[in-house]
Amino acid sequence: MKKIPPSAITPEEVYLGRRRLMAGMAGLGAAGALGLLPAPAAANAAPLAAAPWPGSLTGVEPTPELSAISYNNFYELGTRKESPRDNAGLYEAKPWTVRVDGAVAKPGEYGLEDLLGLAALEERIYRLRCVEAWSMVIPWIGYPLARLIEKVEPLGDAKYVAFETFNPEELFPNAANRSLPWPYREGLRLDEASHDLTLLAFGMYGKEMLNQNGAPVRIVVPWKYGYKSIKAIVRISFVEEEPRTSWNMSQPSEYGFYSNVNPEVDHPRWSQASERLIGDSFFPMFNGYADEVAGMYAGMDLRINH
Repeated sequence: MKKIPPSAITPEEVYLGRRRLMAGMAGLGAAGALGLLPAPAAANAAPLAAAPWPGSLTGVEPTPELSAISYNNFYELGTRKESPRDNAGLYEAKPWTVRVDGAVAKPGEYGLEDLLGLAALEERIYRLRCVEAWSMVIPWIGYPLARLIEKVEPLGDAKYVAFETFNPEELFPNAANRSLPWPYREGLRLDEASHDLTLLAFGMYGKEMLNQNGAPVRIVVPWKYGYKSIKAIVRISFVEEEPRTSWNMSQPSEYGFYSNVNPEVDHPRWSQASERLIGDSFFPMFNGYADEVAGMYAGMDLRINH
């Protein structure tokens, strides 16, 4: 299959020009409504070198960069699709520390530079499928989360990995969205977190991650619905019991722990058998990664364990 050519990705000069215009307009709106400074322009995102990953998705063009940075869910920054872009200036992504604790031999706190130096960065082109039935194809930059897991040496009773982002009610209480229990929490089984496809991501489209996309560090789990790929991580805990997750706590009848992409299991309020394409993608079982990950769920009823 043919690799995606660099020409398929939005030219940087076009992206930056449009982004500056939109950042200025969005910043004025956010400043007026919230008393904040304008969101940082994409020009502030430094290039991030990474080697191409041979397992990247091929034969499909990436979503235009402007769409990927302007249309997403990051509820800490608001509930509209444009809210993360408009309110990106609410938090500073540097300096940043991630706390690793729980059932590991080597707990500790890792600064962003510590994490970046842990393994070689790769550019991985993955599908991203939202539970809301839209999708994108994004060139992420990062390395397998397994490299960090290996470094901290999980103990025998570590069966799951729990993740937390920052608490918006503490950072900006007058603007925080209270539609979910904070801080935002997510979790994976240890084998899911250790799978080679599970990415600890620091950038996209050849640059450092922008705030609206979860800067400075997030995970990407391409065979699961997008809300499992938690953004702006501040804590990673290794635990014995299945961790509670924010959407499951908020609406347990609609959001299960596993959240594997599955066209045969509908959301209670809409079908998952089709999707609205943003860019050019398609929607098979496990978001197209069944060959790599289906074995982890052998014997499980994926309608019950959704």
